[in-house]
Amino acid sequence: EFRRLYELGREKLPFGAMQIGHALRNEISPRQGLIRLREFTIIDIEFFFDPEDPRCFILKDVKNEKLKLLLAETRLRGSDELMEVTVEEALKKGYIKVPWQAAFMALAKKLLVELGVPEDKQRFIEKLPWERAHYSKQSFDQEVYVDRWGWIEVSGHAYRTDYDLRQHMQYSGVDTRIFKEYEKPIERVKKVVKPLMAKLGPAFKNDAQKIAKMLSEADPIEVEASIKERGYYMLENYRILPEHLEIITEETKETGRHFIPHVTEPSFGADRLVYVTLEYAYRVKDDRVILSLPRDIAPIQIGVYPLVNRDGLPEKAQQVSQMLMEEGFIVEYDEAGSIGRRYARADEIGIPLGITIDYETLKDDTVTIRDRDTWKQVRNRIDNLPDLLHKYFLKKINFEDLGRTL
Repeated sequence: EFRRLYELGREKLPFGAMQIGHALRNEISPRQGLIRLREFTIIDIEFFFDPEDPRCFILKDVKNEKLKLLLAETRLRGSDELMEVTVEEALKKGYIKVPWQAAFMALAKKLLVELGVPEDKQRFIEKLPWERAHYSKQSFDQEVYVDRWGWIEVSGHAYRTDYDLRQHMQYSGVDTRIFKEYEKPIERVKKVVKPLMAKLGPAFKNDAQKIAKMLSEADPIEVEASIKERGYYMLENYRILPEHLEIITEETKETGRHFIPHVTEPSFGADRLVYVTLEYAYRVKDDRVILSLPRDIAPIQIGVYPLVNRDGLPEKAQQVSQMLMEEGFIVEYDEAGSIGRRYARADEIGIPLGITIDYETLKDDTVTIRDRDTWKQVRNRIDNLPDLLHKYFLKKINFEDLGRTL
């Protein structure tokens, strides 16, 4: 699919493609919950770039991000000492070989922070030469520490060079090279092999055309050196003598170059990301369970509750609930049990905000907004809610900005 993807990318490098799908593993004894499964979901990114121009346009945004690295050379010394360096330092000192790989590692670290995993609970382990796949020039595993299982891998980052595309080209015959035009044409002087058909024909009969084609594609420097040293050049099973060819010099104007792109591959285990997110979100406060999911991934965003089930409060609460759903929010309406019990149920399933309709609401159209994690409350008008809540779930404002503190 590379050629089609390259065309979809408007035939420009760098570009990447992501795929999400199921993978199977021969687990004799599956265990550790979502950590080791026979069937799991994997997210792969194949990112293609020019090896002679590996500049990364997002590097400026992540160059100061700090990564905790356990390098292969450190492991070979029998040590597990971590090194903390910025992305920029890691590239300058050669700890990470290509900018795009370093950038994806920084983004992977930031992703886990967004999912609730602190930086000091993350690390990147460089694979030893015999541990990494045969196609990889350098590989790192991103690991996260969890209370139950210790350090577990959540993503892998492999620099695959041009192995995949070169193998595909070799065995399928499909040309996976791309052409990159120079800003200005480059004039070059180069040697080429010129087959002499007048000599090849009588010497090789029916094979002459085949040999002429092979000679024209041969390395002129290698051919010339062999003839000078041995007096002939072996082309497969054919002995080529000096009178069969000429080495001539040509001036050419190159408008670009053909090359096979290199690939860096970040790969994430989706099941493990879910597990890690849930473990770091789970906590207990005053003997009550709270699932502190990040606000932007919580399955239910807002709970709406009437303070009591009478005096018109349920009807008003349903109006507010309907209005918020029409604004695109995912809302749960709950009027069963005491307000404290409803708050507790919402905390357990990770609803970030609770909106309570009380008697004051009937007087001035204001509601109480409750924060799941701190249990703090603020108050604001119903007609202000849509704009404020959209900003809140986009992380443009904090809870304290949602209204007047109570």
